[in-house]
Amino acid sequence: MMGRDNEHPDQAKGGTAMPTLRTLLAAPLSLALLVVAPAASSAPAAPPADTALLLLVAEGRAPAAALLAREQSGIRYTDTGSGIARADHFRAGSITKTFIATVVLQLAEEHRLSLSDTVEQHLPGLVRGAGNDGRAITLRALLTHTSGLHDFTTDTGGLIPLTPRQAVRIALTHPPTAPGRYSYSNTNYVVLGMVVRRLTGQSYATEAERRIIDPLRLTGTSFPGSGTALPAPHGRAYDTDGTDVTELDPRVAGAAGELVTTLADLDRFYAALLGGELLPPRRLREMLDTRAAHGLYGMGLFPVKLPCGTTVWGHNGRITGSYVRSAAAVGGRRVLTFRVNTTAIADPGLEPRLLAAEFCPRTS
Repeated sequence: MMGRDNEHPDQAKGGTAMPTLRTLLAAPLSLALLVVAPAASSAPAAPPADTALLLLVAEGRAPAAALLAREQSGIRYTDTGSGIARADHFRAGSITKTFIATVVLQLAEEHRLSLSDTVEQHLPGLVRGAGNDGRAITLRALLTHTSGLHDFTTDTGGLIPLTPRQAVRIALTHPPTAPGRYSYSNTNYVVLGMVVRRLTGQSYATEAERRIIDPLRLTGTSFPGSGTALPAPHGRAYDTDGTDVTELDPRVAGAAGELVTTLADLDRFYAALLGGELLPPRRLREMLDTRAAHGLYGMGLFPVKLPCGTTVWGHNGRITGSYVRSAAAVGGRRVLTFRVNTTAIADPGLEPRLLAAEFCPRTS
């Protein structure tokens, strides 16, 4: 759910079985292939990323996939022809972390906190136990996943709705994992959500709505709290075994992965963030600074260097029934978000191939 590719995904089961799902989708995929293929030699070829999208179904074994690309020339939408619509709402998993990091950096710019503050300064006594000590963990370490705090979702599997304090207590039954070294942990962002509440008197959801969602008019984006249903319109969501998991309690994720959104809203958000609309230049540079995490992660964003040398920034989100990936070029002038309506892509190598197809220069 709430991990980067090849990190532990949260799991949350539920719903009714769909034993014939793959069979039902065979015909729509064939139709989609016909639609994307040029009808004649004079017809323009489909953009490479659109063609690569089909592989998420054909080779990645997703029930359906869709992408929305935002470019200077306009907006391009493609789907595989079944199960997903352009305006659908879906769960975005760890993409929530980019929103939380943006809120924290805005608070830093307002001098309401410093990234060198310790957890203890804001949440006295919260992080103590099994060798963990909030007096030695900074907010910067939380943002960059270098705190050493254990990932609570490896214990719960993303199956159990929790309060933030319950999630932290589970993490504190484990010793720290190499503090100062990068180790992706959903617990870090749960604690950051608690810091936001302590500082502002409002939940991280309320602050994100006020600071990001409302100003950018992200009308399809929300923090559902304990609400298990998706807003309309939406399609169905399936676990990797075909089980329908459309209904899900977002408290399995909290500040690490609660967000519900749309393709258009994610493209708009990452374009605005990388384009400097949400943070002043020095804070955006901090967000993109990966030195603390040894080049692997900034603050709520991570870089991917593509084979052509281009580096894109963004995040992925994995929660049971949904896998999402947003990536943007520096400056936010080109953004791509794709999603599938299942928990994971069977072949993780398809994701970098799709990103390269979109962001690397095309040659004739």
